[in-house]
Amino acid sequence: MTYKRLGQTGLKVSQLCLGCMSFGEPGKGAHPWVLDEDASRAIIRRAVEAGINFFDTANVYADGASEEITGRALKDMARRDEVVIATKAFGPWGKGPNQGGLSRKALMQAVDDSLRRLGTDWIDLYQIHRWDSETPIEETLEALSDIVKAGKARYIGASSMYAWQFQKALLLSERNGWARFVSMQNHLNLIYREEEREMLPLCRDAGIGVIPWSPLARGRLTRPWGEMTERSGSDRFGSMLYARTEESDRQVVEAVATVAAARGAPMAQVALAWVLAKPEVTAPIIGVTKLAQLEDALAALDLTLSADELSALEAPYVPHPVLGHV
Repeated sequence: MTYKRLGQTGLKVSQLCLGCMSFGEPGKGAHPWVLDEDASRAIIRRAVEAGINFFDTANVYADGASEEITGRALKDMARRDEVVIATKAFGPWGKGPNQGGLSRKALMQAVDDSLRRLGTDWIDLYQIHRWDSETPIEETLEALSDIVKAGKARYIGASSMYAWQFQKALLLSERNGWARFVSMQNHLNLIYREEEREMLPLCRDAGIGVIPWSPLARGRLTRPWGEMTERSGSDRFGSMLYARTEESDRQVVEAVATVAAARGAPMAQVALAWVLAKPEVTAPIIGVTKLAQLEDALAALDLTLSADELSALEAPYVPHPVLGHV
C-alpha cells in the first residue's frame, strides 16, 4: 500500500479510503442494502490487512450504526494511532430544528455524538457533509476551529459544494486565523467530471487533498449497461444523480467495458484506475458490500492506464448538470 500526504498536511493516508456507508443494521436508515456487523467486520479486517488506514463514515449513515460498527471494528483490529478515522456532519439526526445543519449548536452536539458512537477520544478528519445555506459560513468555520482546538478533531474537511463557496471558506479561515479545510470530498468519476472545471484546479492551487466519493458511480461503471443489482434497484439517490444523462453515460460505460476487455481486467479496476490517475486525487473513497469488490479496488492500484486508454475512456463524455452539491 502506498501512503500519501493529505493535502499540505503531514497526515499520511492510504491511497484508498474505505467508505463505511454500507455498514449498519439492515432495515435501519435510508439504505436497505447495508451489511450487518459480522459482514462489515470481515471487510474492515481485510482492508486493515491490506494496509488501508483511512476510513470514512458519517453521523447519518444507517442512523449512526455505521459509526458504531466502524469504531468497534477498528478498536479490535488496529491501534488507534495506526488508523485515520473520518466522519461527517450536516444531515439531520432527529426531527428537532437544531438536530442537523452546521450551526455552532448542531456541530458541538454532532461531534460529541460521533465521538461516543465511534468510541474514540478524537476524530482525525471531521468534515462538513454539505454546505449549509441557512447558517453563516463564519459561524460554521469558527465552531469547527474550536472543535480542533478542543482536541476533538485533528483536521477538518469539506464535501461537495461550488468552488466559489470553498474558496470563500478558505479565505475566511485564513483571514480569521481559524483551522483551515485540508480536504475536499467531492463527486468525481468517469460519468461525472464537472469537478475538473473549477474544483480540482482550486484544490491543486490551494494544496487541498481530494478524496472523491462515488468513484465508480455507485456501481454503474462496474458492470454492463442495464445490469441491475439489489443496491442499484433501491438506490434512489443514485437514480436521481444520473437519470438525466443516461445516453451519454451508457457510452462511457461501454468504453470502460472495451478497455477492460482489452486489458483482461474487471471494469471496476479500469474505472477506478482512471480516478487514481488524476494528479489532484489523494485517495478515492470506495464503497464495498462484497470482499471481491475490495480486491478489485486493491488491484486497481497496480493498473496504469496508457494515454490512449485514458483518451478512449474520456472521449464519450458530455457536460452534465451539477450533481451532488445538495
